[in-house]
Amino acid sequence: MTNSAKITLGILGAAAAGIVIGMLIAPEKGTEMRKRIKRTAGEWADNLTHLFQDGKEEVEHLKDKARQAKSTAEEKANKIKESFS
Repeated sequence: MTNSAKITLGILGAAAAGIVIGMLIAPEKGTEMRKRIKRTAGEWADNLTHLFQDGKEEVEHLKDKARQAKSTAEEKANKIKESFS
């Protein structure tokens, strides 16, 4: 796991903990609080799912670009080799 991924997960974890603590110390009924926590947790789960999906798509896109760049570089190297033969 890269440092930026660790930092991002740390920030997300700290934000989630802050939200939960804030919700728990807020003056509301227990049933209302549980509903809010459930709703907020669901929203966070949805957001993280979308974030990871976007990340996977971006990685696949970058892999495709890398494959294309490798192929182009190999073609150019072969042309150079042929020109010296």
